[in-house]
Amino acid sequence: MSESQDLLQHPRRNLGNRYRSTAQKFAKLAKADPTRAAENMAWAEQNARQAILHDFTDERNWRYLAELKVMNEDAEGLHAVLEDVFVILGRDPENLEQLSGIDYLKVGRELLEAAFSRDALDPDAWWERISNIEGESGITDFAQRCRRLDFRDQRANIVFGRRLERLRTAGHEEVFIDLAKHLLAHRPINHELWFEMGRLHERRNEIDEAWSCYDQVQQLRPHLKERDRFLERLKGNMDGSEKQPWSGPSINHRKAFLEGMQSLTDRISTPTESTPVMEGPTEAEPVHPDEAKLSHLIEQGDLQAAFFLARRLLASGEEWAESWLENIQSQMV
Repeated sequence: MSESQDLLQHPRRNLGNRYRSTAQKFAKLAKADPTRAAENMAWAEQNARQAILHDFTDERNWRYLAELKVMNEDAEGLHAVLEDVFVILGRDPENLEQLSGIDYLKVGRELLEAAFSRDALDPDAWWERISNIEGESGITDFAQRCRRLDFRDQRANIVFGRRLERLRTAGHEEVFIDLAKHLLAHRPINHELWFEMGRLHERRNEIDEAWSCYDQVQQLRPHLKERDRFLERLKGNMDGSEKQPWSGPSINHRKAFLEGMQSLTDRISTPTESTPVMEGPTEAEPVHPDEAKLSHLIEQGDLQAAFFLARRLLASGEEWAESWLENIQSQMV
């Protein structure tokens, strides 16, 4: 995992606070010394961006960057800040519609506050609102929203994944499983969420499903060997020679699982355009139909669908798909 990915996966609030504080100091210097205002404001904005990089879940970092944009009368920059926040919140069409035809310098910060009051980035603040104010209807509305949002952005996947953890901890296991599949369909390289799904299925004694999740973890992070550890735990629970060692679910189950995950990517897939077939002789080597489909999905930018297709082909014994899977995973980082 790269350093930037690690920062996203594990935000560092202390560093975020430090950079935001430094940004505020530079902004004060800009006001105190007009002759160097432009230079100090540039440093202020650079540090404000670093604060967000180190902790994108701290709303104070976003608020201060937005404040700097207003101070600099940078309407286009404030638009970009709002758009970035709405990407983290799952590209909700209702949010994105608010960004058209408005005076960002006048109402941009109000839009930001409205978004945070309704959809807090901090999972504990979000859960407090859902559990104490909205109740079961809030959980139902949240589940419906999740089924239409876009979680391809890593930050969105992390924010909503942490919300799902609050639901699971509170006993809403079925909701967790249902919505976690949507998050993983959009970003299948989220090995931590696959692991949490596997642990829940294992605890519920849903062996085939647990194996499928741990298998995804081991595919993404081979050194973790979660699938192998799971099989060892199963072996330890068996009564001597009474049972045959279990090596995993049937091929049909594995294929059905991956097909089900691939079907969840349809909503975010790029519409395909029919390509006219050119008649006439050709010297090109014949291409395997599934290989052609993988190539087409990648060209269209449908990496999620390509990922699950490649995994399904591997589960069916098509070893040639492994290099395709490695290529797809490298593009999803």
